[in-house]
Amino acid sequence: MKEKKGALRPVKNDKKQNKKLSVKLQKMQSSKKTQKPEKENKKTLKIRFLGGVGEIGKNMTALEYGKDIIVIDAGLTFPGGNMPGVDLVIPNVTYLEENKHRIRGIVITHGHEDHIGSLPYIMKDINAPIFGTKLTLTLIENKLKEHKLNDVSLNCIKPSSVIKLGCFNIEFINVNHSIAGAVGLAITTPVGVVFHTGDFKMDFTPVNGETMDLTRIAEIGKNGVLLMMADSTNIEIGGVTISESAVKETLEHVFADNMKKRLIIATFASNVHRLQQILDLAQKYKRKVAFSGRSMINIAEAAAKIGELNIPNNLIIDVEKIKSFKDEQIVIVSTGTQGEPMSALTRMASGEFNKVIIGKNDTVVISASVIPGNEKMIYGVINNLYRLGADVIYESLEPIHASGHACRGELKMLHSLVKPKFFIPVHGEYRHLKKHALLAQSMGMKESNIIIADIGDTVELSAKDMKFGEKFKAGSRFVDGVGIDGEDSFVLRDRIHLSEDGLVVVVVGVDELSAQLTSLEIIGKGLVFSEDMINGAKAHVTNVLKSTDLRTVRDETELSGIIRRSIKNYIFKATKKNPMILPVVMVV
Repeated sequence: MKEKKGALRPVKNDKKQNKKLSVKLQKMQSSKKTQKPEKENKKTLKIRFLGGVGEIGKNMTALEYGKDIIVIDAGLTFPGGNMPGVDLVIPNVTYLEENKHRIRGIVITHGHEDHIGSLPYIMKDINAPIFGTKLTLTLIENKLKEHKLNDVSLNCIKPSSVIKLGCFNIEFINVNHSIAGAVGLAITTPVGVVFHTGDFKMDFTPVNGETMDLTRIAEIGKNGVLLMMADSTNIEIGGVTISESAVKETLEHVFADNMKKRLIIATFASNVHRLQQILDLAQKYKRKVAFSGRSMINIAEAAAKIGELNIPNNLIIDVEKIKSFKDEQIVIVSTGTQGEPMSALTRMASGEFNKVIIGKNDTVVISASVIPGNEKMIYGVINNLYRLGADVIYESLEPIHASGHACRGELKMLHSLVKPKFFIPVHGEYRHLKKHALLAQSMGMKESNIIIADIGDTVELSAKDMKFGEKFKAGSRFVDGVGIDGEDSFVLRDRIHLSEDGLVVVVVGVDELSAQLTSLEIIGKGLVFSEDMINGAKAHVTNVLKSTDLRTVRDETELSGIIRRSIKNYIFKATKKNPMILPVVMVV
């Protein structure tokens, strides 16, 4: 394949070269036991956290040694209720922008939005090569094309491949997750090996037959791991995560028990293995499949293009053609497992999706777990589906979803295999990180060898110790349409102010010659402002302006300030609210 920017560039998986690199890695891993450290090794490895700690989402970590920096993941998160009008939240990468000449590459563990979503925004300023598996890069390539970024270097790797980026040697290790192509990373640095799990679970009966490479992980652990950073999402859940294959049994009886009904199955678009199971069952039960939702269609097309999704001929129909088939001949695969306001399932449930009208002959399956914080939205959708007469199957009723994250039992096994000297829990809110740290202690690790990091923290690591370094500028940036604003956004602050306290517009007319008040209108929006209150406010402002010699007022800005101050206290006394006040001065 011709190597060019903007296209997937395969990293050569030369067996001889990989063998040489593997031998080199093992020598480097054991050198601290048999050799004196070189002069350069007296430096510390700096680990900078730009996202993904103290939160779920927005994952991004930088490893820095000397003049070299590599970045692990570049994700986003979705706005909460306290961010009105914000579309997406991405990491603040000011530090990386200031040091972009030192970035040797961006290594992506898998293709979920919380690991790749910020790439289209940060790659406009940081021109670094990106490395990932085939599906991961296909999803990234589609995102970059949407943003007209066609000259980014995309480099395709396979699990077990080893690449060198500056002073870092990175081995990609196959792990199981809820998306194909997920990898962990064994990064050999001048101070020792850093093992980063990425998002993972241990699935011994995966749909594609490719289990997590525990043998290689054990070998790496045996050779010596200085630091491990591990997924903490499901630390609060005991036991082990159920296999993705177990979900097929539930889906099988859903198809079998609803032979005369139309099926609507909502699932995460990125879960290609779940999609494959649905397609296989649709073929078995002689149903046509209609995809609904832009992300569902895009990911299905991308996965089919690279062979990750096998779609039988003549199985897929356009959602607009479902009326030409009987209910028992159709299964609709939809987005909207979290009750997202604009998703296909939410619009179906609210009667706003004219292509699919929900009725009594529908069985709706929500094949996902509820992400914390989304409970109100998804249960609202479920209630609406029931009101429309549909039967609804969801996680509380059936084992219809398998998480992509390891539970406590799997995390214990991981710690016992890797046996790291130091540990930093990642990918979780503070409570997850704390409980993962306690788990490591329960398995014999010293508390002093564990750090719980926050966004903006630098951890300095040497062969002998680990400690906090300097703080650096980090946090969040807000994507609003095509604009990107900072964490201290005045726009966001104004929106929150408006959403909480409303707006009062004061329109004042002043005669240019006589400097006398000619008109006054007060309009309240977003607060309870009765006619009596408005009349009282008008009288108050009128009295203030009549007692002011307007000829001495220098300009409209000064007059606006007088109006704002005069009405602010009055409105607070009348409404116990502090709305945004917008004076409009018209000189006539």
